Amino acid sequence: MSIFIGAIAIGELVKSTLGPNGMDKILVPSGTGTDQVTNDGATILKSVGVDNPAAKILVDMSRVQDDEVGDGTTSVTVLACELLKEAEKLIDQKIHPQTIIAGWRNATAVARKALKNVAIDNSANQENFNQDLLNIARTTLSSKILSQHKEHFSKLAVDAVLRLKGSGNLSAIQVIKKRGATLAQSFLDEGFLLDKKPGMHQPEKIANAKILIANTPMDTDKIKIFGSRVRVDSMAKIAELELAEKEKMKDKVDKIIKHDCNVFINRQLIYNYPEQLFADAGIMAIEHADFNGIERLALVTGGEIVSTFDNPEMVKLGKCDLIQQIMIGEDKILRFSGVALGEACTIVIRGATQQILDEAERSLHDALCVLTSTVRESLVVCGGGCSEMVMSCAVMKAAAATPGKEAVAMESFARALQQLPTVIADNAGYDSAQLINELRAAHNSGNHTMGLDMEKGEIGCMSKLGITESWVVKRQVLLSAAEAAEMILRVDDILKAVPRKRVPDYGRC
Repeated sequence: MSIFIGAIAIGELVKSTLGPNGMDKILVPSGTGTDQVTNDGATILKSVGVDNPAAKILVDMSRVQDDEVGDGTTSVTVLACELLKEAEKLIDQKIHPQTIIAGWRNATAVARKALKNVAIDNSANQENFNQDLLNIARTTLSSKILSQHKEHFSKLAVDAVLRLKGSGNLSAIQVIKKRGATLAQSFLDEGFLLDKKPGMHQPEKIANAKILIANTPMDTDKIKIFGSRVRVDSMAKIAELELAEKEKMKDKVDKIIKHDCNVFINRQLIYNYPEQLFADAGIMAIEHADFNGIERLALVTGGEIVSTFDNPEMVKLGKCDLIQQIMIGEDKILRFSGVALGEACTIVIRGATQQILDEAERSLHDALCVLTSTVRESLVVCGGGCSEMVMSCAVMKAAAATPGKEAVAMESFARALQQLPTVIADNAGYDSAQLINELRAAHNSGNHTMGLDMEKGEIGCMSKLGITESWVVKRQVLLSAAEAAEMILRVDDILKAVPRKRVPDYGRC
């Protein structure tokens, strides 16, 4: 039972962040680092130090949910926590865990089928499907920091995802955060932005760019024979060493120029001497391009990252129509227009503080992930607790027709599902008991689009209100929570395992 307590504590921790009126948490690092303000379940659980083994299972589950579909991390943790609470009551009634698990498996199958039956597919009609995507983005952002500007950011996210043309390659969408202005002044730029400047006396605008992307040392004041010590008996010898290094660097720059490129972008530093050589050759050289930036740049321009320059004919250069400097706030950054990967784009987020920018990026990432999942599997379902109540009512009806103790377990599963809309109502300060009973009555009467209208504090039709969620996310929440709760329920003892001993391999001696 001590395992249950740890897992339930994790669920209670993130429960208050669920829904459009959920609260945020401040995460204060124990060592160095900046504070984070967030209501993203995966971010909170990732940052919390956890010792309980069952709690670790829930943390891993929320992380997988974040990696798989990007959203629903809080929902999946709360559902698993509620399932364990119900299991605790059943075990007190002397019902065996295997009986509970058998009932839960039946309930999961019934709930999944009920969810599939109420899902709608508008992919055949592009206009309706685009409206579905906008509604999903609005619903996803409603519980985030971007809720005040959800119309603006929903359009940004949908435009960015539709540019991918169904590929679902989120690497083509770059997000840049710039302090200053307000969230409402964030924008989508059709092209690739690199937060760097060209070197001194180099061209600041290049048309028909041929880009050589590299990861190579371009610093001249280090002797590259590691671990060596050089002794000299005069200053002239030091000058000879420096000259040798300089000649070596000049040969390297000559090899790079032979690639017939007019832009050179390096992952590492470029010192003054090679920078001067590139300026003399009329080449724009950009140093210290961060690794994610350079990987994405190689993807969108169609080039390859190289480290050696002896075979120019084997190197694939990146291409774009125009590279020029633009101003965002007080910073100059480079824009790559007309890149080879036409769907590449950059979302620039503006905001007052670094914490706001970080949380806005996390929120936008969730929306982009959900939208790409929906483009791949185009089924959508109603939000606002509607889907959970549909599944709960279906499981309750199936439990009434099930003989034996498994029916009790199925009823407990249905009650756990009902807790999600209950928590959403509680977080908004409404009377959850009244709302949930009204919602259950509406669904049992056949109104399968009814959910919680959190603006008015009453039940309403979710399809009319446009509160839509991705079927993929809901399905993943259901399956992940059921599997994690089942895994924890199967445990009957905690054993302290000894560390694995290292066995010496005498065969290698």
